[in-house]
Amino acid sequence: MFDKLEDLLIRYEEVMGELQEPDVANDARRFRGLMKEQSDLAPIVETFKKYKQCRQNIEDGLMLLEEESDEEMRELAKEEISESREQVETLERELKILLLPKDPNDEKNVILEIRAGAGGDEAALFAAEVYRMYAHYAEGRRWRMEMISVNENGIGGFKECVCTITGQGAYSRLKYESGVHRVQRVPETESGGRIHTSTITVAIMPEAEEVDVELDMNDCKFDVFRASGNGGQCVNTTDSAVRLTHVPTGIVISCQDEKSQLKNKDKALKVLRARLYEMELAKQHDAEAQARKSQVGTGDRSEKIRTYNFPQGRVTDHRIKLTLHKLDTILDGALDEVIDSLIAADQAERLARMNGA
Repeated sequence: MFDKLEDLLIRYEEVMGELQEPDVANDARRFRGLMKEQSDLAPIVETFKKYKQCRQNIEDGLMLLEEESDEEMRELAKEEISESREQVETLERELKILLLPKDPNDEKNVILEIRAGAGGDEAALFAAEVYRMYAHYAEGRRWRMEMISVNENGIGGFKECVCTITGQGAYSRLKYESGVHRVQRVPETESGGRIHTSTITVAIMPEAEEVDVELDMNDCKFDVFRASGNGGQCVNTTDSAVRLTHVPTGIVISCQDEKSQLKNKDKALKVLRARLYEMELAKQHDAEAQARKSQVGTGDRSEKIRTYNFPQGRVTDHRIKLTLHKLDTILDGALDEVIDSLIAADQAERLARMNGA
């Protein structure tokens, strides 16, 4: 591990040197590449330098103990050695986490799909609430959220909705949200006061570039139709809505969010690429050995991952057995505590696998 870290330290110095060259800014592609590499390497290099300093402090302290006869100085040296040894353990763990293989999709934007499941109108109402939860979370992280299509149930609920989330690290944080979300509460329409259980499905897909997915346009069938719903005169008077059918897979995507047929077509293709990419990722994942299956979750849409219990005001994530009595704040977009816990559990499991390999 430490040979690799020394190599990374050398590479970091090389990158910093290249960024100082006067003509580097003239080549935008090279400049972006160097800046990204510098950003990726900086936390590893910074932690490694602290680690080396702590190791040096231990060596200096041990040397002082051999040479020093003054009892007070010896005590100070012992304290320094003890503190540095504790820091070395912590920094070693941090370095191992920083050196874990990165998910190549972590920096991608996200296609978010939310679908009402069991529970009828109550499930659709909860789907709309979860959409708003992610909208608040995205706003707090300064990500941009844009609706692609929505199918409403007439009383404020969403039968399904599809949107994009654009921003730094969007997929790296939201990828743990895929699966079945369950709500337990007394619906407004329930006169007997009985608690009902409803479900919705959340799918988080990395936005696929054209290079990620080979898409033959001959496999795509486009139908145009007149959009419905709010949106002014253009919505109801022009055939601006688009229905895209991918013939080989049977995937159908409708998009009517934009007044321009061309823009709706582009958005539909964006969703199709993400779904095809997700299918390919799922195949790769299934090919891995069961022993490497992550506790944090497979991202399988059928996996029950979280329960929102309104009578008790609690949210429970079943994958890591985390329960928080903060239902209102979580639904208001305060998801960091849940997501940070999921990331930590995932890292711990990957470290354990790496150490056991």
